[in-house]
Amino acid sequence: MGDTSSRLLQLLSLLQGRRDWPGDELAGRLEVSGRTIRRDIERLRSLGYPVESLTGPAGGYKLRAGSAMPPLLVDDEEAIAIAVGLRAAAGASVSGIEETAVRALVKLEQVLPAHLRRRVSALGQATFTLPIAGPRVEPQHLTVIAAAWRDHERVRFGYTRRDGTDSRREVEPHALVNYGSRWYLVAWDPAREDWRTFRVDRIRRPASSGVRFKPRALPAQNAAAYVQQSIRGAPNRYEALVTVHAPAAHVAGRFPRHAGSIEELDANTCRLRTGDDDLRWLGLRLAMLDVDFEVHEPPELAEHLRALAARLVRAAT
Repeated sequence: MGDTSSRLLQLLSLLQGRRDWPGDELAGRLEVSGRTIRRDIERLRSLGYPVESLTGPAGGYKLRAGSAMPPLLVDDEEAIAIAVGLRAAAGASVSGIEETAVRALVKLEQVLPAHLRRRVSALGQATFTLPIAGPRVEPQHLTVIAAAWRDHERVRFGYTRRDGTDSRREVEPHALVNYGSRWYLVAWDPAREDWRTFRVDRIRRPASSGVRFKPRALPAQNAAAYVQQSIRGAPNRYEALVTVHAPAAHVAGRFPRHAGSIEELDANTCRLRTGDDDLRWLGLRLAMLDVDFEVHEPPELAEHLRALAARLVRAAT
């Protein structure tokens, strides 16, 4: 979705969520000029949304109460994009979203023109989505956090750390990031006076505290980049140092970029540093390189691989 379309949806959401809005406050929320807000209001009116102007020193806008909203109007590309998104949601890591996505897709197909309905139906029949393995999050958790972000309010919740211990947090939400099969909350933690990332599947009973805050500048290009940096910089229970008997370029093509670093030793050898909290997953990741390697550390990894090798030999004989 383009910046203008996305902003129109945000503007409409704000107008629906409150009785009236001063123009300068809308401009501040959407980080645009007052002139842009006026253009966007005219665009909403042209689409059939009854937005009224308010008189007064500051001026403002409100959505007329009790008015019927115009039907959903999408072009061919937008309809296909929605259908693809709903199909992808059927295999997402959000609890209960599969059935909801299918119901929404059925409703979408019912209101589309015949030619477009055939295209969307063909897309559905030809597409299969494998369910994502891994932790799942509650959709209510995502909406509570998103609403707190929208209203610039702190959110409090219970949190389970990596070591299994529990804590209580109250943070200033900055963004939600979907990274692979996991959801992360990027937030400023006032108690620790620093930025933090939280796994949403480890969050319990999130709720807005009602305490307002002024958004801060994130020390990264964007929230996704910050999550990547946090994952790479997080300490692992087991840190491995391995010599791999293969060119560095070959190993880089078979190893996740975020999972470690590769140093070229010569044309046919490289040094790999990687880590994980689970020895089994760490050993499997190295075995999947499908080349010879030597483990220098940690000793627990070498012992795990010896036991795994013995088990595989027994299975093969």
